[in-house]
Amino acid sequence: MLPKTLLSRGAVLAALDLSLPSWTAQRSVSSVTIPPPACMLRPLEMPNRYLFGPGPSNVPPRVLAAGGRPIIGHLHPEMYEIMNDIKKGIQYAFQTNNHMTLAMSGSGHAAMECAVFNVMEPGESVLVSVNGVWGERVAEIAERMGAKVHTLVKAPGGYFTNEEIEKALAKHKPVLFFLAHGESSAGLAHPIDGIGDLCRKYNCLFLVDSVASLGAAPLLMDQQKIDILYTGSQKALNAPPGTAPISFNDRACHKMFNRKTKPVSYLFDMTHLSNYWGNDGKPARDYHHTGPVSSFLALRESLAILAEKGLENSWRHHNEVAEYLWKGLEDLGLKLFIKDKDLRLPSVTTIAIPDGYEWKELLAYMIKHHQLEMTGGLGPSKGMVIRVGLMGYNCSTYNADKALAALADALKHCPKHKA
Repeated sequence: MLPKTLLSRGAVLAALDLSLPSWTAQRSVSSVTIPPPACMLRPLEMPNRYLFGPGPSNVPPRVLAAGGRPIIGHLHPEMYEIMNDIKKGIQYAFQTNNHMTLAMSGSGHAAMECAVFNVMEPGESVLVSVNGVWGERVAEIAERMGAKVHTLVKAPGGYFTNEEIEKALAKHKPVLFFLAHGESSAGLAHPIDGIGDLCRKYNCLFLVDSVASLGAAPLLMDQQKIDILYTGSQKALNAPPGTAPISFNDRACHKMFNRKTKPVSYLFDMTHLSNYWGNDGKPARDYHHTGPVSSFLALRESLAILAEKGLENSWRHHNEVAEYLWKGLEDLGLKLFIKDKDLRLPSVTTIAIPDGYEWKELLAYMIKHHQLEMTGGLGPSKGMVIRVGLMGYNCSTYNADKALAALADALKHCPKHKA
C-alpha cells in the first residue's frame, strides 16, 4: 500500500504546475545588487606580532587549543560543568568565597557596566576616583543611568590617600565607591588596604577594577573587604578578549536584589545572569542569552594555568620581570612615569615620552621593523607616556630583552625633533 500511496501523491504533484513565473525568477535574481566583497573571497591573513602593549597579550598555545575545541550547546550539562569550573577558578583568582561569582559575556567594560547598572539606581550618589581613563568611564556610565556622580580627581599616576577617600565618603554619602586597582592608562597599582573598612564605616559598597592587575599584583577580595570585583580575560589571565570575571559579595547582593527599579540593561541584569550561572538556588537554569562557548573554554583553560602556577608565584614572577624591565629602561636613559617603585603596576609599565621624540613614530618603527606592539597613553595620559605590557604568557626576561632591543633601535633610528 505504501508504494501505491507515494505513487498516487507523486502523480497529483506532477499534474500541478509548481514552477515560478518567469517575472518572479527575474525579480529574485535582480534583487541582489551588492556583489560579494573582494576581501571575503581572499584567505584570512594575520600578522604574527609580539603584543607588548597593555592588552590583549599573546595567548598560550594551550589556551588557543582549548578555544578551538568543538562547540557544544550553551545549555548542555557539560557546558554547565565548565561554567562551574570557571566559577571556582575565578574564586581562586579573586581569593573569595562569594557564591555570586561568574564571567560576563563581553570585555572588561561589560563587567564594569554590569556592576554599576545592578547596584546603582537613578538619583543615588556614587563616588568615583579618577586618576586615569577608567574612572572617567565609570563616572560617565553612572551619569548616563541617572546617578548623582561625585569625583575624586588627580592627574594620571596620582593616588588617593585613605584620609582623602574618607573625607569624600563622609561628604557625599555614596552608595558606591569606585577605584581602579590597576590603572593601566598610567601604569599605577593603587593601594587597597583599609579602603574596604572605610566603605563599611560609611555604608558604601566598594567596587574595584582589576582588569590590568589580576594575576600580576596582589589582590585579596575577601580579606581586603572588596564588595564587587571584576577583571578581563585578555591581560595577565592570557585568554582571548571577550569574557570578564566578576564577583559580588553578600552586601552587594542585598543591594542589587532589593532594588526599587529594574536595571537599565536586560543583558546585564544579575537577576537573570545569576540563574544562567546557577547562582540563584533554583533547580533549573533558564535561557537568558547564548554565551560565548569557545571563549568560555579558553577562559577555563587560562584559569587552570593560573591555578597550576599558583597566585603567589604569578605575583612574584610578574614583579621580578617588571623590575628587570625597569632597570633596562633606565639603562637606556628613559624615565619611568611612576616614580614610586611600590606604586608601579607590574603588568603595564609606563615610560615618560623621551624629550625630542614623537611617540607615534617610535611605536610605528617598532611595529614595522620588529613586529612588536607598544602603545601610547589613553584618555588623560595620552601624549604623556609609552606603555609596555609584559603579562601572563608574555611575562619573561626574554621578552623584556626583546622590548628593550626594539626601543633602543627605535631611539637610534627615529628622528629627534627640536623641542
